[in-house]
Amino acid sequence: MTDTIREQILAIRDTGLTNMFDVPMVQRLAYDRGYFELALYLEDHRKEYAHFILTGEAE
Repeated sequence: MTDTIREQILAIRDTGLTNMFDVPMVQRLAYDRGYFELALYLEDHRKEYAHFILTGEAE
């Protein structure tokens, strides 16, 4: 996980607009905000994403 993706995840979380485990909605919010790196990352790295959401640690 890059620093950019980490920052984008935290930015989406800070909006409070969705449950962070609702990955399709997180992707939609990321896309709407121009966070294309995050939207693409979530396609192939859901396990790593879930780990980060649960622990705050990037694998």
